[in-house]
Amino acid sequence: MKFSIKHTIRWSSAIAVITLVLAAIFSILSSFILSGVTVATGMLVVFIIVWIGVVFDTIGLAAAAADEIPFHSMASEKVIGAKQAISICRNADRFSSFCNDVIGDISGIVSGTASTIVVLELVAELGYAQHATLQTFVAVLFTSVVAAMTVGGKAFGKTVAINYSTHIILFVGKVFYHLDQKFHIKIFNGKPKKNKKKNHDK
Repeated sequence: MKFSIKHTIRWSSAIAVITLVLAAIFSILSSFILSGVTVATGMLVVFIIVWIGVVFDTIGLAAAAADEIPFHSMASEKVIGAKQAISICRNADRFSSFCNDVIGDISGIVSGTASTIVVLELVAELGYAQHATLQTFVAVLFTSVVAAMTVGGKAFGKTVAINYSTHIILFVGKVFYHLDQKFHIKIFNGKPKKNKKKNHDK
């Protein structure tokens, strides 16, 4: 039990550090990209950030919902990505935590910051800088649209993740496979877990 607690604390601490770094990077990048662009481009960037969060939220839930068994038969038939999919299922808690809690939540935070920048640019372009009521209206309208896209997209993504979890995780497994083969980026090694139980009969 002590080992499990220490292991959980270590993993949680690592996730917190990763989130801190990625949130800073994404915030700086989004601010840099949005500086000096047109309002239309800024809106497009915000929507892209929102959908990145939706996609990763869907993948994370699919990992938690996926069954490992179908991938074993695929692996025996040498289906590309099947071994990586098995590893994803066996590490579903960490994988879904990274997708949902790290990328998903960071996307939500960054999209909110980016929305503020876009609203300020939109208000300035429309000439509403001196009209507090119109500023508020524009801010509420755009923020509501972003919120609706986020919630609606995640609701749709959850349905897709639950019903097509095997297809989604196999696709992700294939992506990991190609990253390993072409760029030597090994995210999961695809090796089965070692059986920690010792056979005392031998």
